[in-house]
Amino acid sequence: MAIGGETLHERTKGKDVRTSNIVAAKAVASVVRTSLGPRGMDKLMQMPDGEVLISNDGATILSKLNVLHPAAKMLVQLSQSQDIEAGDGTTTVVVLAGALLDACTSLLEKGIHPMAIASAFLQASNQAIEILTNISQPVKLEDRDSLLNSVETCLSSKVVAQNTDLLAPIAVDSVLGIVEDPLTSTNVDLRNIRLVQQVGGTVDDTELVHGLVLHKGSTKTAGGPSQMKDAKIALLQYCLSAPKTDMDNNVIVSDYAAMDRILREERKYILQQCKVIKKSGANVVLIQKSILRDAYNELSLHFLAKMGILVLTDIERDDVPFICRTLGCTPIAHPDQCKTDKLGKAEHVGDVVMEGGNTKVVKFTGVSNAGKTTTVLLRGSNDLVIAEASRSLHDAQCVVRSLVKRKALIAGGGAAEIEVALQLQGYAQTLQGKDAHCIQAFAEALEVLPYTLAENAGMKPIEVVTELRKQHASGVKGAGINVKKCCVDNMYNLNVVQPLLVSTSAIQLATETVCMILKIDDLVIVA
Repeated sequence: MAIGGETLHERTKGKDVRTSNIVAAKAVASVVRTSLGPRGMDKLMQMPDGEVLISNDGATILSKLNVLHPAAKMLVQLSQSQDIEAGDGTTTVVVLAGALLDACTSLLEKGIHPMAIASAFLQASNQAIEILTNISQPVKLEDRDSLLNSVETCLSSKVVAQNTDLLAPIAVDSVLGIVEDPLTSTNVDLRNIRLVQQVGGTVDDTELVHGLVLHKGSTKTAGGPSQMKDAKIALLQYCLSAPKTDMDNNVIVSDYAAMDRILREERKYILQQCKVIKKSGANVVLIQKSILRDAYNELSLHFLAKMGILVLTDIERDDVPFICRTLGCTPIAHPDQCKTDKLGKAEHVGDVVMEGGNTKVVKFTGVSNAGKTTTVLLRGSNDLVIAEASRSLHDAQCVVRSLVKRKALIAGGGAAEIEVALQLQGYAQTLQGKDAHCIQAFAEALEVLPYTLAENAGMKPIEVVTELRKQHASGVKGAGINVKKCCVDNMYNLNVVQPLLVSTSAIQLATETVCMILKIDDLVIVA
């Protein structure tokens, strides 16, 4: 039998849990709020092992936080979901979720049921996506300038913003190089782009290589060649060393004659393997790492050097599929399979000394049977710079991928959010009851994004948002915040644009997360 006091207690508990969840999630959103936009601040994070990380990428910052509250963890996962779906807008989605939760607090205080708020928010989200789709401008992948504009907008908020002129074309060209068909493709696999990081020089030394780059120089301890023209490349997955027994056995040799015979047999065995490689026509050999026994020894390197074969050792197992796609070769798992049809071809393979450092890389250029892969050689003065440049370049490539998925652009600088908020407020006035209140609150929450952009740029946010409302009401749909000149300007004229998918995904994911938090009325800890 339900007793009035118990029912009241249950309601109070549900209210307390909901409030606790909202406060915890808003605390996470406030952490990254100052990182939003081109003038957003960076975060310096110290890892438990003493490593230091500098970034203003929302997903990176939140992934490093040690979050304990279950509801706060949902916002961390939210930023990761946005990172997977669109690659950009990871800070935006968390700030938007925080603003929506703030709106929920005031709606709950008015006595509106959580389920009614969740239902109205989902309705507002669908309406917002429809508005964004209507105001978006279609774009073709052949229109390189539009792609560059959207990538430059993405990079403007990164630590490497001063290198945008170099990194934006690299990001666009690297993704377009692996798109199957620019007209019909609806997705692209960024795993076909390899980022090779080398300390030394500056970010300006970064280059796009139409071929393959391996971050370790050739092995020439035995005096082998370091340059090879008209290369025929073999990728070996077996060991060029003396065989071992399956079990850990010891062989005790009692006299020198027996020892000499063992060494002769070993020499003969390895020489035979090297002759098989030479007979196949290969003049460049890549040897995969081995954990069972030595992948190679000094004797095998000596024989290969005498045969004039360039040797690259310690190829990682994870890199093998990419190397095969790029060079058009087939991994060779046994000496009997070492045939000409398994080899890849390239016009030139050779060591290249990196400027500003003492390291070497191996470049494969003029690949005759090139697969749909590209390589970016990323340079930087230290590991911190290279790590952030790598994350920034990946985000830029994700922006191009978003345009491959959905070929449409919208204005940046908070213009799209203000336009959606204005139209949603008009839509809310056509409704009655609780839905009108909730959709009005949703529209006001969207204005937090341009408000935060203006705040982070050192402008007067209330004046800026008021001016934006005025211009959008008068029909200037591209009016947004010009953070460089600290004024309101037409974003389309400034070429500040972003993919439609980034904004629609952010609104959809943030709304779903907020609705999920609203529907929770109890916290059960399972021991």
